[in-house]
Amino acid sequence: MTTTRLETESPRQAVFYLIGAVFFFSTSGVLIKLSSWPALALNGGRSFVAALFFLAVVGRPKTKWTPIKVGGAVAYVATLLTFVMATQLTTAANAVFLQFTAPIWVALLSIWLLKEMPRRSDLIFMVIVLLGMGLFFADELTPAGMTGNLIAIFSGICFAFMLTLLSKERTGSPLEIVLLGNILSGLVGLPSLLQQRWEWREVLIILVLGLFQLGFPFLLYTVALRRLRALEIMLIQSLEPILNPIWVYLVVAELPTPMALLGSAI
Repeated sequence: MTTTRLETESPRQAVFYLIGAVFFFSTSGVLIKLSSWPALALNGGRSFVAALFFLAVVGRPKTKWTPIKVGGAVAYVATLLTFVMATQLTTAANAVFLQFTAPIWVALLSIWLLKEMPRRSDLIFMVIVLLGMGLFFADELTPAGMTGNLIAIFSGICFAFMLTLLSKERTGSPLEIVLLGNILSGLVGLPSLLQQRWEWREVLIILVLGLFQLGFPFLLYTVALRRLRALEIMLIQSLEPILNPIWVYLVVAELPTPMALLGSAI
């Protein structure tokens, strides 16, 4: 796969790229809420658009598929699909906050796969995340809300696997993992995608999701991970749970519950 010009030797520049990626990632909640398509179709549509974007920007893969790349692609598919499902079943704030329990799983996986030991500050952060997570379940009494919360936590585990495997491939071709993941994700959603009514509103949503919520930000993301530790990436990306609910509130007036706000504050 050809390389892009978005390369960096500076960790500071990598942080800048990552913050830019997080800004675009954070639009997922509001765009998912605006769509009437089911999760499989919506996720499949945006993934096909993102796959075409990566093929156009970086070209066809030229290296062999390894277990790390295939595993990363499968984790990518699971992360994307479960997040859409969670966002449709619970509030966007709950979905993104609970997905960001991922630092716990990233820390554990980094020890195993990347040989990166968490710092004491990382361990303290993980304990705080666990305390905050418990508050999200304090007032989610509806079956749909509880299911959405559980799916969001599973999405966080998938997210951790995806990030760890992308980091494992940081000196190779992490974009190939993302490309394969988008192709697989599109194929998984294809049967549902073909059953939907293709109205202009839905087409516009999947185009924006594919290009600006997946395509361009993942280009920045894969460059940033070359210079940053997996757990550093995850902690910086914790900006996303702050931005995501703001866009949702401004556009569709969805507010997190008081306990969810308290949990996110912790």
